[in-house]
Amino acid sequence: MKKAAEKLEQLLEKGGIPKDIILLSVSGIALITSIFNLFTFNMVWIAIILCGIPIIMEAVIGLITDFDIKADVLVSIALIASVCIGQDFAAGEVAFIMKLGALLEDLTVSRARAGIEKLIHLTPHTARVLVGKKEEIIPSEKVKVNNIIRVFPGETIPVDGVIISGQTSVNQAVMTGESLPVDKTIGDDVFSGTVNQFGAFEMKATKVGEDSSIQRMIHLVQSADAGKAKIVGIADRWATWIVVIALTAAVLTWFISGEIIRAVTILVVFCPCALVLATPTAIMAAIGNVTKHGFLVREGDALERLASVSKIAFDKTGTLTYGTPQVSEIKSIIPDISVNELYYYAAAAESLSEHPLGKAVVRCYKQKFSDPIPMAEHFRMIPGRGVTSRVNGKEILAGNSVLMEESNVSISHLVISEVEEFLKQGCTVIYIAIDKALTGFLALSDTIRLESAKMIDSLSALGVQPVLLTGDHENAANAIANQLCIEEVHAHCLPEDKLNCISEYQKRKQEICMIGDGINDAPALKMANVGIAMAGVGSDIAVDAADIALVDDEVKELPHLLALSKRMMFTIKCNLAFSMILNFIAIILAITGILNPVVGALVHNLGSVFVIINSSLLLKWRR
Repeated sequence: MKKAAEKLEQLLEKGGIPKDIILLSVSGIALITSIFNLFTFNMVWIAIILCGIPIIMEAVIGLITDFDIKADVLVSIALIASVCIGQDFAAGEVAFIMKLGALLEDLTVSRARAGIEKLIHLTPHTARVLVGKKEEIIPSEKVKVNNIIRVFPGETIPVDGVIISGQTSVNQAVMTGESLPVDKTIGDDVFSGTVNQFGAFEMKATKVGEDSSIQRMIHLVQSADAGKAKIVGIADRWATWIVVIALTAAVLTWFISGEIIRAVTILVVFCPCALVLATPTAIMAAIGNVTKHGFLVREGDALERLASVSKIAFDKTGTLTYGTPQVSEIKSIIPDISVNELYYYAAAAESLSEHPLGKAVVRCYKQKFSDPIPMAEHFRMIPGRGVTSRVNGKEILAGNSVLMEESNVSISHLVISEVEEFLKQGCTVIYIAIDKALTGFLALSDTIRLESAKMIDSLSALGVQPVLLTGDHENAANAIANQLCIEEVHAHCLPEDKLNCISEYQKRKQEICMIGDGINDAPALKMANVGIAMAGVGSDIAVDAADIALVDDEVKELPHLLALSKRMMFTIKCNLAFSMILNFIAIILAITGILNPVVGALVHNLGSVFVIINSSLLLKWRR
């Protein structure tokens, strides 16, 4: 029989069907057929060998190597004792239930993740190093401090450094999560892993190899993952006491009554089947529930941890906001030019622009007006400044104050004061000049998700305090926080700053959940007690670093997730209480001789049935 089991295991490993599911199915069929005596051979032994032997081996290995007393120690004792006195069915039944619980627990553990590998792929493999007037392409890991490096548009910056010639716009989302590129010129710092978007420039390397920003972020993710504690199963946590109490009760009963069958019955009814099932069944039911609400739970114990969080930290861009700039205000300062005309010239001037702000102006204009936008003539993009073009015979300038100053376009103090008010609200301003005269400006801002305000209120009602962690500047962060009534705000956060903030809360014994969408959020998502990633708009690396992924980006469902996690823990406690009470009643009946091992196993397994039914109620639970 043992050889047959080994052959079956080898076949299963080669096939695509999960081994444990097949073994459990075969064992369950064997138990059922043994009740009706359909075969001359006792079919119960199939369940004992397939389900019982792995439990016994694991218990023995744990005791010998680490003297680790877990729930499987008591189960092994009960199995061996039942077989020794001829109660084979009780042994097979207990082995089957325990293996079923172990399978359910395995189905909730974490999947293999490749987030760190994806981070490594972000690191450019080569760099253009200038030696004299000659350009050499070398591996990026061989770049040395003070080397001069040339970076072309569209290329990823290989190391940290400072620009010494040229001007450009750099997409820093990988480091700061900012939704818009940042204009860079001589003297500005640039970071490895960020993307040069428009202009070519030369830079001096300041941090290379393991010291570069992208490499530090990889190390942050690795160290945060290693430092996250895992929840130990309740049955294993209580295993030592369960084993001691069960063995003591069994030995005393045998000594006093002289009937070994009573002692074996105590061991059988004291097997922690319901304890083992209490947590994984509730977790699986809760996972089934939140899946319908757009959440993919990637870590089995994430919902357990989520139930005890007191703070939820939000990244701003792409999480509380849509992450795409919108034209929020159009201001004309020339009476002869209406707001719509100003908007028309701005959209026409930006019609050929590749800059996200220019694209946003064109997109928003098309959403509001059906009129076709004329093609700009003599279009020229000036990195870090803006664009120039001719529209309907007029020279149009659209850009920042530096472009206006360099083009000899004066800006009055009144306009500057108006613009400053928009800047305080976190807006980005594009000045518009027609034929060298300032005509007005457009204010663009990231827009808050429609459901964000109600979601924040619901979380506060559940006793969870929101926190804002963002790489954006203080004006943008405070503007969003004020609209959503978030009191704790941390701006200008690089990945390690977010990680440190999470760590500080944890040092103060405050369990915290982190919600983000960008690569820069990955270390914080790993470090937090629970990490939730926006899977729709978010990066693959953020999703891989998180415990839970929000598939459709509907943040309005976050209060349901949090409330369900608390309900799940209440269900687990009910499961545990009922199963323990039932076990103690069964022990008393076993001591008095009312229960034998087979009936004791059936009565004891009523706790397991209750646990499964009670847990299944979570599938359709709603606040």
